[in-house]
Amino acid sequence: MSAVRAGLPEGRYGRSADERADRKLKIIGAVLGAGLIALIAWFGYAYVVDQDVSGQLTGFTVTADDTVDVRLEITKDKDATAVCTVRTLDTYHEEVGRKSFTFGQRQDDMIKIVTVRTTARATSAELIGCDSAANS
Repeated sequence: MSAVRAGLPEGRYGRSADERADRKLKIIGAVLGAGLIALIAWFGYAYVVDQDVSGQLTGFTVTADDTVDVRLEITKDKDATAVCTVRTLDTYHEEVGRKSFTFGQRQDDMIKIVTVRTTARATSAELIGCDSAANS
């Protein structure tokens, strides 16, 4: 009896169409993936570089039914003027106070405690955001 071959001899007829298609898809996927990573990196870099003012709320104290002391950490360029907006909320998460503060001191980093007046007793405070006075 003779042996029956299962397929074509290897290497004799070149690559199959499936192998060529797989290779093309791998190359296209790698190029698109690298492009996506580069785009994300570019957007991230542009976001960080464009921010010359940033702030963070590090704590608050409800001092009375109509006032809240808020502790802010502000990072800015020495020549920049920062405008930060803080709001306070009651137990139902309704806004009971909002105030914008301007920081023009000639220093990079600062910690400030500011007072926000409220219309009812506040239970929390949050920093809405900080921006450069030129962008406000």
